[in-house]
This record gives sequence, structure tokens and C-alpha cells, in this order.
Amino acid sequence: MGKSKKSKVRGGGGDDLLDSSDADSVGSSSTALSDLSISYATENVNSHEFVLDKYIDALYEKRGSTREAALASLVDAFESFMLGGLVENKYATLLSLFNTSIKKGSTKEACLASRAIGLLSITLGAGSSSHETMVESHPQLSKVLQTWSDASKMISALDCLAVVTFVGATDLAETEVSLKAMWDVIHPKSGSNVGTVRKPRPPVLAAALSAWTFLLTTIGSWRINTDSWKEPIAFLSTLLGAEDRAVRMAAGEALALCFELNLLDISPSEDADDDTGVPGSSKGKLFLDMQALKAKIAGLASNLSAEAGGKGADKKNLSDQRDLFQRILDFVKVCFISILI
Repeated sequence: MGKSKKSKVRGGGGDDLLDSSDADSVGSSSTALSDLSISYATENVNSHEFVLDKYIDALYEKRGSTREAALASLVDAFESFMLGGLVENKYATLLSLFNTSIKKGSTKEACLASRAIGLLSITLGAGSSSHETMVESHPQLSKVLQTWSDASKMISALDCLAVVTFVGATDLAETEVSLKAMWDVIHPKSGSNVGTVRKPRPPVLAAALSAWTFLLTTIGSWRINTDSWKEPIAFLSTLLGAEDRAVRMAAGEALALCFELNLLDISPSEDADDDTGVPGSSKGKLFLDMQALKAKIAGLASNLSAEAGGKGADKKNLSDQRDLFQRILDFVKVCFISILI
């Protein structure tokens, strides 16, 4: 008694009662939370775009350390998937600034810029934008490889060239241009600048082999002239005897891919003389040469799969080498059996 009655809102069929003022409060709270979520999401996108613009502005600065810091932050942002959907309208500006850093910046700046270009290409995905990224970055990356600059700069350029070509190339011809640029590092004697033959340092050679192998995986759908692969494969086989284990393993992986792509496979019947059915002088010789090359690679793989780790031997990654070449040896044996059947 003496207490005023509050109006009640009856729940559907139950005894639970809710004050009308409470119902209004819940409704307004839900609306507020929804608005807050939308506002937060918008602010989050806007903040990322704001930060991206700040990094772009920093890349125009004259101080090298400022540009390096901006590039390092951009690389982190790319790797954290923060820039997806934000770079499509700004990739041309970013690419131009990255290329300038490779051309004029310090070794550290050039390495960061090369990595940023590769990540930009991946973020853009296959399409016209990534194709343009490949086309515009290729000359500068190739120049780094041709001038034989700092080893870390060359390794970064090799990795970047492999990625932008993998994502952006639209045909075999474009892929072959990048493959040749890499091969000129692997086997300088075959390159265009044949004045003084340079020998790549082991880390550069291993990186070039890995980049070349990675890009070679994309040619599987195109028919390859086996004759043109005889010399490269023969040279790769010589690298199985390199002193550096990383080089040996990278060469082994490259050769394994060559086997997988059937670049060493020639059937005697395919290369027989059309009139006589007897292996011709050139094509028959190619078949025999390839069989001999397979046997040589199998022998080297067998030795490397069982390399001893005695006193004084370099045991770093020894077990990885043994495992890799055992798998290569097993695969080569299967290839031999398939030819004989």
C-alpha cells in the first residue's frame, strides 16, 4: 500500500514481466552497440589507410633511415594482412617509391623495398595490377642481378623476381625472361655480360637456384623442347659436387623438379628416324646423352644420400641432405623403370 503501480509489458505467454522503460532501454542499447560496431570497423579501416598514407609520405623523405623505417613498417603491415583492399588504388605510387629505394637507397633499404614489392604483388593477387607490378619492377631487379651488387641485395632481388613473376606473368615468354635473368646468376658464363666471368658466392648461388626452381614449377603446362634443357641440366649436375651444402641441396631440388617435369625424358621411338625407325644421328644421340646424364645424377645422389659425417666434416644440415638425396634417388629409379617398361 502507498506504492504506485508500474505499467507492465507481458512476455509472450509467460509470467515474465518487463517494465516498458526497461524494454526501451534494451532496444536503445542494442542500437547503440550496433552503431558502435559499425563505427569501430569504419575507424579501423580509416586508421589503417591513414597509417598507409603516413608510410607513403615517409618514403618521400630525404633521410635514408626514415625511409628504411617506413619500409620495415610496410613489410610488417603486409605480412600481418593489414593492407588488403587498401593498396589497389595506391599500388602504382607504392611501386614507384619501392623501385626508387632499390635504385638509390642503401643495401638495407633496397632489400626491404624488394621484399615490399613481392608482398605487394601477393596482396594484389593475380590480375592486371600484379602484372603491371612485374613489368615495372623487372628492369630494376634485373639491373641488380646484372651489376653483381651486395650479396644480400642480390638475394632479395632474386626472391622478389621469383614472386612477382609467379603472381604476375601471363605466359611462358614472360616467365622465361625471369628464368634467364636467374640463370645468368647461376651460370654467368652463359650470360650476356661475358667479359670477366664472375662466380657467385655460395649464398647467392643457392638463392638463385631456389628462385629458379620455384619459378620453373609454373612451366609444367607448357610443352618444353628437351634438347634446350640438356646443357642446363648437365650444369646443375656439376653443382652436386659443390663444397657448400646449401648449393648442393638447392641443385638437387632443381634436378628433382627437372625429373618431375620430364625434362630429361626422351623415348627412343619418339626420336627414331622417320624412314628407318632407327635412332637418328642427332636425336638418337640426345636420347643416349640424357640416359647417361640420368645415370650420372643417380650416382651422385646415391653418394650424397649416404655421405658420412666423420670427424672434421661439416655436419650442419647433413641429415636434411641425406633425406633429400635419398628421395631424389628413389624418384630417379622410378623414372628409369618407367623408361624400360
